[in-house]
Order: sequence, then structure tokens, then C-alpha cells
Amino acid sequence: MNNSMSRRGLLAMGAALAAFTPVMAQSAVPTRAQTLATMKRATQFMVETVAYKGGYVWSYLPDFSRRFGEMEAFPTMMWVQPPGTATAGHLFLDAYHATGDEYYYTAAQSAASALIAAQHPAGGWNYLYDFAGEDSIKRWYDTIGKNGWRLEEFQHYYGNATFDDAGTAEASQFMLRIYLEKKDKQYWAPLQKAISFVLDSQYPVGGWPQRYPLTKDGGLHGNADYTGYITFNDDVAGENLEFLLMVYQTLGDQRVVDPINRAMNSFVVTQQPQPQPGWGLQHTVEDLKPAGARTYEPKAFATHTTAQNVTSMMGFYRLTGDPKFLARIPEALDWLDQVKLPPELAKDGRTHPTFIEIGTGKALFIHRSGSNVVNGRYYADYNPDKTVIHYGSTRAVNVSKLRAEYEALKAASPAEVSKNSPLKAKPGSIGLPKYFTGDDVSVSDLNVNALHVADGVKPEDAQKLIAGLNKAGWWPTELKAASNPYAGDGSPTPAPGDYSQTRVGDKTDTSPYVAENPPIGISTGAYIDNMGMLIRYLDSLPKT
Repeated sequence: MNNSMSRRGLLAMGAALAAFTPVMAQSAVPTRAQTLATMKRATQFMVETVAYKGGYVWSYLPDFSRRFGEMEAFPTMMWVQPPGTATAGHLFLDAYHATGDEYYYTAAQSAASALIAAQHPAGGWNYLYDFAGEDSIKRWYDTIGKNGWRLEEFQHYYGNATFDDAGTAEASQFMLRIYLEKKDKQYWAPLQKAISFVLDSQYPVGGWPQRYPLTKDGGLHGNADYTGYITFNDDVAGENLEFLLMVYQTLGDQRVVDPINRAMNSFVVTQQPQPQPGWGLQHTVEDLKPAGARTYEPKAFATHTTAQNVTSMMGFYRLTGDPKFLARIPEALDWLDQVKLPPELAKDGRTHPTFIEIGTGKALFIHRSGSNVVNGRYYADYNPDKTVIHYGSTRAVNVSKLRAEYEALKAASPAEVSKNSPLKAKPGSIGLPKYFTGDDVSVSDLNVNALHVADGVKPEDAQKLIAGLNKAGWWPTELKAASNPYAGDGSPTPAPGDYSQTRVGDKTDTSPYVAENPPIGISTGAYIDNMGMLIRYLDSLPKT
């Protein structure tokens, strides 16, 4: 999709706007019946019209001429990466819990069947899956994936599974949920494969690689393969830990106890010594030192990862009461205070540089030159001007809040802090939450703000959603994420223009960007978000 909307895009928008008519009259307080009817119609459209073999991507033009995950997708594809097929499956189970309507459980089963088809033989999942088979997915990677300049994780087909962006974690959690729902034996084997995948891929020291099974294969640019490093980026370790804790608290599986403890300890042993007691996005397996990843993720300390790991360590203290998880937190917080941005660079609430150079303690900033994946390059230096806009060179880190939380934990007794820990409860005695939709989920979908659903949805907000569902059964949504259709491989000669601060390069770059005139279309993330709000509203209404 180009910056200027195509004729097809204009026609699609016109069709969508024409369909945007309320399906029921306005009422001050939507009734339970109205809410249920809206939820059912919206879900029927997604399940019976949008889904492909039970799977979903992130967004669709109304005529389905184009569809997108984080990148443009083939018609035979589904996306696992949130907010994809597993996210939809969680929503269906949430709706089943809220309504008791078996239609939603059947919809969840369809999503589960799609995920089972997409499950790697080792037990995890890739970002995406193509029902048309291996040749088709290789063709996608060789065309669309390969030319996404800034999406280096899609430029190379590894043929394995990934922990990145919570795809495997969310699909694994969904497989656990749907098994527990009715103890249906058809989900037991896929669930066990998922559990084994997390256990088999864990390093002895306790951390996890980004991708597994491990490969010696390099990337598109011939870079050393970073996917085998111990990964903290995108909360890989935290997501795997959460899944293992769910397995322990619901199934009582004793196999996961030692992996849980080793995983928590990996945060302790990878914290670096003074004078730089922080963490990187990833760490080498051999010496546990910070390592580089994508070409705009240099070998460096990462302030936001350090803050995230401090938060995780405090969570581990709540789980165990073990003081080793608090012991070196003050060092990390003092270091974060030392590396803050100078006042003239601290803008829009951003307090810290993303990357800190090893040894010198200097801030590193990310830049790029060129116009596409072939002639372009990313590099880091000390210059804070004209940094790339798709990957923040600065972050908001609230050290004061972290310090206050640490002081509160330190002041409390270990026994009191950890008394409600699932690790101290009877194995298998704790159920899962009733709802998963609305929890914090890190997503890259530009078409939805986030999957956040607040408790206590107001009647007027519910009414807007009820009135906004169009006659076809979907919520018209601005598809802000656009991308150039595949137009061949990039040229070795840079195109005219300055692409140093754009989300997309020249016309051969298939990376997503924010459209100037976004068309109206169908968004899986918006459907999930809206349904989550209606579920919360439904819960606030009398049952009769």
C-alpha cells in the first residue's frame, strides 16, 4: 500500500463507510440481550467469514484483496504472533466463560486446530504459518519477508520456532487453557509438546534462546546468528516462566520445578559486575556477557531491559522469599541513575538512552543510511540527532518507582511477601484466571492501541461499540499500518531521498509504516479489544 491511496483502497473505504450503519437504535443503557447479540454477530463474522482454516492475521481490506500480519500475508497464512490466532482463541474462551454459549467454545476449538497444524515438530511456533505448505512459506520469506528492511527477524527462513514477541508463550498458554476447559484429550499431546519445547530449549544456566531448535545458519546479511543467545528482549524468559508457573499451578507437573528455579536464577547470574551492573537484550551462553542482536541492536547494555529485569527479580522474591533476588537491585538502580539522559535530550517523558556502551558508559544512538535492505545499513554512534524512528534510541524508565517498590519489599518479611506464591501452594491446586483478554500484551500491530481492557466499562462506551458494529458484522477500523506490495528485490543503488528517519524505505521495502490516508478495514486486534470491553460490560449487568 503506497502513501497515496490506490483506487482499490478508495473503493474499499467507500464500501466500508457505506456499511457503517448502526444495527440497533440508541439506548441509554444497553441491555444484556443487545450486548450478547452484538458479541455473537461480531464473532460469527470473524469465525465464518474472516478466518482461514481457523487461523487469523492482524487485518484485512474489506474485499480481502490484501491482508496483513506484521507484514503482508498470503491468503493461505495465519499469524501466531499477538494479536493473532492464539489471542483470538483466548478471546473465544473468555466469551464462553462470560456467556456460556457453546458457539464460542467451538470457535476456540477451531483456533486450537489451526495452532496444532502450525505447531513445529519440536513443540513451539513461528511468528506465522502457511497452510499451503513449505514451498509457499519459503516463497513468502524469499519475497515479502526478505525485503522488509527494518524487520530483520523476517528476512531469513530458519525453519524452526521462536520465543520472540510472545507467540510461542501465548499459544502454549492457550493450549493449556483449552485442555483444562473440558479435559479434552485431543489437546493433551499438543500441550505436552509445548511444555517439552520450553523445557528442552532451556540452557543449563536457566535462560532461553530466541529461536529453537538451534541453528548455525547466519542471517540475510551474513551476520553471526544471534538467535541462540540467552534472550531477555521482549520478555522471552519472563513469558516462559509464566507458562511454566501456569503448568505447575494447574497440572502439578513436577518436571517444571527445577526449570522454574533455574530460570529465575539466570537473571541473577547474568547481571554484570560493577561498574556496569545491568543487563543486555541478550547474553552469550559461554561467558554470560551482553551480546548484539539485530543490526540496530548493538552489543551493549540496555536500560529498559535492565529495568524490566529488576521488576522480574522483585517478582521472583515474591514467589520465593529468597533474598538473593533483591541483593543487587540497588546496584542496578544506582547505575540507571548514573546513565540518565542529560536534560536537553530527555524529552516526552523519555529519561534514558536505550543502549549504553560496554566499558565507556557512553550512550549509543541508532541511525541508518540507504533506501532498502540491499543497499541500506544500520549503525550506532554517539550522535543523538536523526536517529531511526521505528526503534527508540531513548526510553522511559521510572527509577524512583522501582526504588520505592524495592524498599517496600525489603521492609516486609520474606514469609509475608511470598505467602500467596503458587510455588508454595499445593501443586495443581490453583486455577487459571477466568479472562485473559485485556491483560498487558506487547504487540506490534499499529491498528490497535494495545490489548488493554479496564474494569468497569461505562454504558455509553458499550453503546458506542454496539452501535458501531456494521451490517456485515465487523467494526470498521482505520488500518493505519500500510506496506508496499512486493515489487522485486531492492536495488544496490540507493533511491533518491532521505530514508534515515522513515518507517519504510523505497518502493521495494515491504516494512510496515503509518499510512497518511488509512483505509477502513477489518482488524483482528480491534475485534478482540472491543469484545473484551463488551465482556467486561456484560459482567456488570444483572444475570436476568
